[in-house]
Amino acid sequence: MKRTDFTNCSCAMQRSMGILGTRWKPVIVYKLADRKIRFGQLAVMIEGISRKVLTSSLKELEEDGIVMREEFKEIPPRVEYSLTAKGKALIPIMCQLVKWNEEFHEQTDTLQPL
Repeated sequence: MKRTDFTNCSCAMQRSMGILGTRWKPVIVYKLADRKIRFGQLAVMIEGISRKVLTSSLKELEEDGIVMREEFKEIPPRVEYSLTAKGKALIPIMCQLVKWNEEFHEQTDTLQPL
């Protein structure tokens, strides 16, 4: 399914995954939790992400109203990213995912099928 196909779904989970359903977007949101960060700083903070993927993910998050991009008319140019109110509302969810992973990370080989 194309990303835009999710926005018209009747299922709230599908719509949510249309916004956050990539490998890097939840990580970006989590790293922006309570601060403004420049692109280069964010690239260093997120181990393994390419600059191309970071750029496209930030653009999509901005289009979806999760991230705000603030451009400063300076030389050299400076851009900072932060979360909108909509993005900040995701932080408790991201923290719960972190807690879940910390609790079950070591147990992956001992889990029994349902």
